[in-house]
Order: sequence, then structure tokens, then C-alpha cells
Amino acid sequence: MKKITALLLALVMVFALCACGGNSGSKIDTDKADFKVGFICLHDENSTYDLNFINAAKAACENLGLSEDQYIIKTNIPEGQECYNAAADLADAGCSVVFADSFGHEDYMIQAAKEFPEVQFCHATGTKAHTEGLDNYHNAFASIYEGRFLAGVAAGMKLNEMIDNGEITAEEALIGYVGAFTYAEVISGYTSFFLGARYMCPSATMKVTFTGSWYDEAAEKEAANKLISDGCVLISQHADSMGAPTACEKAGVPDVSYNGSTVDACPNTFIVSSRIDWTPYYEMVIKAVMNGEALDADWTGTLATGSVVLTDVNEAVAAAGTADKIAEVKAALEAGEIKVFDTATFTVGGKTLDSYKADVDTDADYTADTEVISDGAFNESVFRSAPYFDIQIDGITLLDQNFG
Repeated sequence: MKKITALLLALVMVFALCACGGNSGSKIDTDKADFKVGFICLHDENSTYDLNFINAAKAACENLGLSEDQYIIKTNIPEGQECYNAAADLADAGCSVVFADSFGHEDYMIQAAKEFPEVQFCHATGTKAHTEGLDNYHNAFASIYEGRFLAGVAAGMKLNEMIDNGEITAEEALIGYVGAFTYAEVISGYTSFFLGARYMCPSATMKVTFTGSWYDEAAEKEAANKLISDGCVLISQHADSMGAPTACEKAGVPDVSYNGSTVDACPNTFIVSSRIDWTPYYEMVIKAVMNGEALDADWTGTLATGSVVLTDVNEAVAAAGTADKIAEVKAALEAGEIKVFDTATFTVGGKTLDSYKADVDTDADYTADTEVISDGAFNESVFRSAPYFDIQIDGITLLDQNFG
């Protein structure tokens, strides 16, 4: 009788495992087949920024075993009431979690979170989740300043090569940078890139111009051309089109792009690119929502979580040894031996900073509220996920400040 009972129990367990898909690993269970996820993107696949999010969304859903009818991606959603409408549509369509990818989407995602308390709303690059106090609204970002620092290392090595080859003098190691807006996110990005370049090439200086748009191919191309005509011998960007890279390819000027490789379109000038890989975050959130687990107000991905990545180095353009040097500096960053915003590596008005209050708890007047320097470094993305480094350091010249 005991043997029969044991056999019956074993058979029940086998059938139960089969019904649940066996040892499913990270795949979803069959009882989650009606689970849906929504994604809101500012632009479409033509934007390198949005393409990066779209690729991550599809990868995360595939990795978790979600079918194509279990996720909805809405593209070309402006930073206005259209975002709320899109979020509400996704909630009405049965999505349990909705993601949005652009800074200006935030207020409309918060509006949707208040309207649909049973749905989780997650917003990349936003700043208000930790002060809104909503259980279903969350911000996320990553320590991309580390990725930009590493890309800057590649840029500095290229500048050194140009100096060694007699193409430029040390004083002519001038970088151009095409920025979108004067937000802290952009300032943090171009400053970390510059510090990475200076880590290798101490004589480097930089000029930054702004387009007033995240995606404007004509304006970004024009900005890059202007920087090149002003004597910039290497270009990088925090803008989302191919405008700057294609301008560099036409002019034969080395380029460090952002959010993905441009080597196919720009084989003679592309060096490397850094980007945030959103796949780990998407997977983490989707699993948590499926399991009914609470989410933190802020989440910051890192090199260690696989959220900050670099493309392969284009050996045809990069200085010799670039990939090895990047790997060396990356290891030092992960070990804490190098800090991107080490206050000993930059000055402001000729002075070293030993104290700085940043606007972490965002308000209409951008009031400084939190001390962010300790142990000799500016602690970026510690007190919230989105960047708050907004300091203008020596060595960087802003050509205009009309956008912010």
C-alpha cells in the first residue's frame, strides 16, 4: 500500500511539473499566460535612444518566455498628454506593468499611476518617484557615467595617438560634444566623458553645444559640423540621431557615439559607444510584478548588473590597445579604485570642491537640498537613480545655454 501511495504521489508530481512547464527557470508559468506588459517610447527605431529601449524590451520579454501578444510597444509618444493617453490605453488593454522611456513622460506617468493603482508604472530617467510616495510609480536609471568615462578613455587614447603622429599638438586636443538639453543628465554625461578623456590625455579640453531636442538629425549634424569647423578633432554626443556620426564620417573626424554602434554607417570614424542595457531592469520588474513583489522607488543599474555596457571597439579607427585599456579601467571602476567624479581630478573656478548640495528632491525652483560629496568624490545616482551632477567644471566651454 505504501509503495502504491508513493507511486501515485510521484505521478502527481510529474503531472504537476508538466502542467507548469517543468523546471521553467526564468520562463513564465502557464498560469501567467494572460500577463501583459506595455512600453511607451518617445520615438521609434530610427532613434538610437529608443531603439536601445525597444531592443531591450523585446529581449526581456523573450528571455522570460512572453509571447508577442503579451507585450505592446507604443512608439512616437510625445512628452505631453499623449503619454497619459498611451499609458491609460495600455492599462485598459490589461497590462500589469507599463514602462516609459523619456524624461518628459514623467508627470503623465504619475497621472496614470494615480488613475490606475492596480498597475505598476516604471519610468526611465525620471526624478520624482522617491518623493511622490506612490506604491505603483518607480524611477530607474543606470550608472552610465561609468560607461561614458570608459568611452572617454577611448577618446583620450585616440587624442594621444593623434598627438604622437604629429596630426595635432597637445594644445589642439579639443573635443566637441553635441548635447540635447542642459539637464543634469546631459551635464553628468558630457562631464564623465571628458574626465575619461583627460584620464588618458591631460591636455584635452572640450566644447559643448546644445540642440534643444532629443532627436533632430539636421540640428545634430549642423552642431557637429560647427564644432568641427571650430577646431574640434573628435566628436561625441548625447543626442539620439545619426546626425553627428554621419557628419564626422563625411569630415573624417573620429567619433564616439551613444546608445549603439554606428560602425556600419561610419566605418572610418566610429571608435566605440556606451549605452544602458535595460534588459536586466525589465526582467527584474516583470518578474517582481508577476510574483506580487514590491518594487523600490528608485533602481540604479551598474556595470556589475550588466546594465552599463560598451560596444566592441572599432580597431580600424581606435588607438592601439584601446580595448585592453578599457578592460583595465573597467575593472578598477568596479573595484572602487577609480571614481568617475573624484574631486581631485577636476576644479570649478580653479578650486577643488569639498562640498556640494545638489537638487535631489526635485522642485519647481530646483532647490539644492542634499550634500553629495563625501570621501573625496561626487556621489552620482546614489540618492536617486537619475543623475543630479549639474556642475560646470574647468576645461569645458559651453557654446550656448538656451535649452533646459
